[in-house]
Amino acid sequence: MSSERPRVGLDLDGSLESLGNSMIDLANALDATGECELMRFRSHSAPSSPNEARLALRSLWTPLWRRSLGPSINRFLDPVDVVHVAGRTTPPTTSTPLIISVDDLRPLRGESREHQRIAQLRRAVRHGATLVASTRSASHEVRSVLGVERSRVVVVPPAVPLVQPTLKGTAIVVNLTGILNPFLDLAPALIEFAKSHGTHVEALTSAAMTQRIRSRGLGVHLRPRSDARSALAEAKVVLHISDGARFPSFAIAALAAGVPTIARATTINRELLSGAAALTESDDEVLPTLKELWESPTRRAIMMAAGRSRAEDFAPATAARAYVALYREVVRGWNP
Repeated sequence: MSSERPRVGLDLDGSLESLGNSMIDLANALDATGECELMRFRSHSAPSSPNEARLALRSLWTPLWRRSLGPSINRFLDPVDVVHVAGRTTPPTTSTPLIISVDDLRPLRGESREHQRIAQLRRAVRHGATLVASTRSASHEVRSVLGVERSRVVVVPPAVPLVQPTLKGTAIVVNLTGILNPFLDLAPALIEFAKSHGTHVEALTSAAMTQRIRSRGLGVHLRPRSDARSALAEAKVVLHISDGARFPSFAIAALAAGVPTIARATTINRELLSGAAALTESDDEVLPTLKELWESPTRRAIMMAAGRSRAEDFAPATAARAYVALYREVVRGWNP
């Protein structure tokens, strides 16, 4: 098969998105390009549609694939030129290049390091895998932690699921990712601001964070991450509080929906959101920024226009074009 129209085995498992399965969005956008032949599969869950390949005895192999061990994925698929996976399952390949998207840096960081994940990725790279980081700053971190050459890590932002424009949002929606204490400190002032403006605060959190917030008795509407899309539809302003370990898909989706967004000035947020979201250097800046975005029609209009423009850089169609180029490059340069 020519590298100009590569056959791609795409793993639909591994998406980290609360807004929907970004790998399915990527798959649909790849199909729409007409520039590759796609074989969809799931590495650790059952197929959910007729166009997904069935992997015989999959449940037996998944624990091994999480360590980059076990039988080659080629054994279960029709012939492909490249295999692309995301998430924690990195099955070996035979005479086929493997691309691994690494969108979550938490397993590589500090005291939370999961050495199995580090060993898994190092093993995959030794066998020829190409790693994909979501940002330039993330690629530096991946290379540093894993000790791999620069040429083995490329940068392609993931597909951010498409969302409907938010037209009549009234709530302050807070997205909490990997960090909670800044929100606990800000919550009383956020709640007071919300009450004075006839609205409320909604927080999208994990189950563990929900328990901690409830133990404080805060007057916040708590929602699971699975409610991300409906929460965004109710937002007048989004506050994205993150440790910077994951690609800020919810913040970008908020920009796409036309919701002015405040985010902490982490390295990744500076790279991706600068000029489109309001970035705060300290938590003391959050309330004054919130007040301006809430009350100034001019500032809101500017932020909405800038946000929608920036979000186009991360639409599924944009990600698909970047990945098609990567697939071609990897196939052309593959020496089994």
